[in-house]
Amino acid sequence: MAEISAKDVKALRDQTGAGMMDCKTALKDGEGDVERAMDLLRERGLSKAVKRAGRATSEGAVAVSIDGGFGVMIELGCETDFVAKNDQFQKLVQGIADALRASGDAIDVESALAAKIESETVDEYIKAAVGRVGENIQLKRVGSIRVDGIVGSYIHGGGKLGVMVGLTSASPEAVAGAAKDLAMHVAAADPTPMAVNQDGLDPSVVEKERTILRNQALESGKPENIVENMVNGRLKKFFAESCLVEQAFVKNPDQSVGEFLASAGEASVSEFLRFKLGEDAE
Repeated sequence: MAEISAKDVKALRDQTGAGMMDCKTALKDGEGDVERAMDLLRERGLSKAVKRAGRATSEGAVAVSIDGGFGVMIELGCETDFVAKNDQFQKLVQGIADALRASGDAIDVESALAAKIESETVDEYIKAAVGRVGENIQLKRVGSIRVDGIVGSYIHGGGKLGVMVGLTSASPEAVAGAAKDLAMHVAAADPTPMAVNQDGLDPSVVEKERTILRNQALESGKPENIVENMVNGRLKKFFAESCLVEQAFVKNPDQSVGEFLASAGEASVSEFLRFKLGEDAE
């Protein structure tokens, strides 16, 4: 039997709009022949979903499902804002998030589509919804946080933006309010934090910023030692804007997020996720 790669599955899904697991099965049954796999998808009654597959899914909703120190967040895309706001669609996205949180092992879109919801896979569940709703629907992103503590969340605008923040704590109930406040901060913060702290920043991003700042400083004609001081000073501002714990807390700009957290109790931020509807997942 021909080996079926994730790249082959994705390519077939992009061409047909069929579910990922159906594409994988069709490729296996077609022994890796893409044309045969496309025919098999049509033969298996997937033409309705395929017909709608080319339509853009720029609307939709973000939903979260949390149980203590474990949370899942998803972005489910559809074609129109009208459908996105519909109770049926909102129940669909929340139901999928709840099912993935209950399964506990959905780490990406592919594994999420293979997870079970009721008596079928999430992939099958979504395809059934396509038939009912009459629009292309796609699971676009899946993220999760697991922490020895508590996960807080915030959903804005009926699912236009979603945030989860994980706090490590020996007394999770005591910092539950702080976790929610931090999720609200991440949603509102401008610029959006890039990492929890300086250690979490991509070194290449820091180096690029340092190079830009150095070139700016050199343009001033200052001596080398002055240039270095200027760069270091401006980098501090960059860190203060880019690192969550160094940002000014939105509810009280006179204190940093780190200072707010210290006043809230014994807790530290493990990680955070921020999904804005329609943004590039990469």
